[in-house]
Amino acid sequence: MQSAEAVRAQPPRLRNYVAGAWSDVVAPGACTARNPATGAALAHVPLSAAADVDAAVRAARAAQRAWREVPPQARVRAVMALREALWAEREALARLVTENMGKTLEDARGEVLRGIESVEAACAIPHLLKGETLEGVADGVDVELVRQPVGVVAAITPFNFPAMIPLWFLPFALACGNAIVLKPSELDPLPAVRIVELAGAVEQLPPGVVSLVHGGREAVEGLIDHDDVDAVSFVGSAATARVVYRRAAERGKRVQALGGAKNALVVLPDADVAQMTAGVCASAFGAAGQRCLAGSIAVLVGAPAEQDRARDAIVAAARELRVGDGADPATDVCPLVTPSARGRVETELERALADGARLVLDGRCGGGAAGAELGPTILDGVAHDAHVAREELFGPVLALLRAPDLDAAIALVNASRYGNASVLFTRSGAAARRYRYEVEAGMVGVNVGVAAPVAWFPFAGWKDSFDGDLHANGTDAVEFYTRKKVVTARWTA
Repeated sequence: MQSAEAVRAQPPRLRNYVAGAWSDVVAPGACTARNPATGAALAHVPLSAAADVDAAVRAARAAQRAWREVPPQARVRAVMALREALWAEREALARLVTENMGKTLEDARGEVLRGIESVEAACAIPHLLKGETLEGVADGVDVELVRQPVGVVAAITPFNFPAMIPLWFLPFALACGNAIVLKPSELDPLPAVRIVELAGAVEQLPPGVVSLVHGGREAVEGLIDHDDVDAVSFVGSAATARVVYRRAAERGKRVQALGGAKNALVVLPDADVAQMTAGVCASAFGAAGQRCLAGSIAVLVGAPAEQDRARDAIVAAARELRVGDGADPATDVCPLVTPSARGRVETELERALADGARLVLDGRCGGGAAGAELGPTILDGVAHDAHVAREELFGPVLALLRAPDLDAAIALVNASRYGNASVLFTRSGAAARRYRYEVEAGMVGVNVGVAAPVAWFPFAGWKDSFDGDLHANGTDAVEFYTRKKVVTARWTA
């Protein structure tokens, strides 16, 4: 028989949030969310089935009917109240991100602040919801365009930004008059649970307007297939994004599906070395490379000697980075989210070496305390068509490619099937202007490691990095979470 202390030490079984209350999940299946640095079990995560999803969606549909009647300025006051609650909890929420996802505390703090920025951007909804009018299109006829809520939104979010990405979707959806059902990653759902707890404490938000369901594939499919879900916001791998987009679109739903990436960092010979190496290392190895904006290719431009100097500077800077627990302030590179994720990346490294690449920095370190650590790893001699140069690894691995000039570098970057982000390091304004004009990527950086736009602009991936028409954040979010209605009227009395 277990002692009372042992019982208390058991991680909790999480519950879904439906109709304003936490409820047990009917489906029996569960997985375990763990601390990536220590391996400690944090929570048992139930794997919701169709019946669990149905309960949340039905509650959301019922609540949305009344929520859309609330004036926009009153809805925004609820979003403002959520912002104040998040601000007060920002440090605790960042520590929860570090504990459950693994990233360094500094990185987690930045994630939480970026999420709060999205909440702040959504507070402009009364202005952004304004429509258009045109008087006198015919004798006594006026035309008016208005925006109305799309209905019930399903938000399916990934493990790598467990606080920020739910906050990309939730505040905009609510401010536009929708109800939202959030399905966070089963690997690290605790930040999303805390966000929903804070939303549930906002008096202005009626029960059912915000719901949360835990689960894996069955829960995702249940949301996509449900007749009462009108729109789907998704972030995940490119392959899964394409499946989600097709399946939801076939059912007549509005979809924004943000997928994977293979982002290139282009280094010109005139780049400031300190600025370049700091930017490259932050991009390639921050969050252990588990970002859709991570730079996983560095294109070294110039004569061979210039390329080698850039390579040596990057390797020297990366060698100084410390791998460890994200909760340790001295850590630069956190563990991957699970030991299996580390194993998958190491398998990809072996494939790259078999394809002819050579290691100039080997980050394989045995995995650390929980088996999930992998240090900065740099590959040189990578062929332009090699698998490691074309496909997303989602780990702290940087492939070095060579190009003789800017023309060749741009052609190399544009040959990728992905188009999420790309960065140029240079002192030349002319080169920067040309690059931003010609490169086929939705987010472009100049002398910054990560080209992440602030919340007032869309997260604008191109090509296979995005399926849909309207992106997350910015005015795209308002367009996505509303439908346009055009009223043509003639009055005779």
